[in-house]
Amino acid sequence: MAIISAGANLPSRYGEPYQSVSAALAAIGEVLGRIVSVSRFFQTPAYPPGSGPDFVNAACVIATDLAPAEILARLHAIEADADRQRETRWAARTLDLDLIAVDDMVLPDPALQKAWMTLPPERQGAEAPPVLILPHPRLQDRAFVLIPLADIAPDWQHPVIGISVRDMLAALPEADKAAISPC
Repeated sequence: MAIISAGANLPSRYGEPYQSVSAALAAIGEVLGRIVSVSRFFQTPAYPPGSGPDFVNAACVIATDLAPAEILARLHAIEADADRQRETRWAARTLDLDLIAVDDMVLPDPALQKAWMTLPPERQGAEAPPVLILPHPRLQDRAFVLIPLADIAPDWQHPVIGISVRDMLAALPEADKAAISPC
């Protein structure tokens, strides 16, 4: 099982962000494996605040036999097909596909995963991991990931911190959650 987060806040060749996320989910089902479940679509503020127009976000769970690195490579290919440009970290984008988790894998190892999970906020916007980190190192901090994920996998537990999606979401500030609504 792999968990993927999808978002967009700029038009792509597929149309407006809602259409881009829809097209990405269809492509995921074609090139990665069987889609087990898809969340509702949500309108979410850009992150970090003020970095662009609101996003459309969703999440899906897929059944796949692919290795995490191959999943990520195929996600990047889907992004490129939707005109994704990687010029500035956390910039507005036509499509953003994040590999959130694969089963209960911790990659590359618990120490490096934890180091990226606790990276100070001032460094998060300037630094990107040199390797694939799983689970996604900041999923527990982001309502725009957890709210869609709670639609489809509320009981999935983070293998490092041992907390469910439902409990990670409950721990977030109410203001973060209130800013997100179904499309």
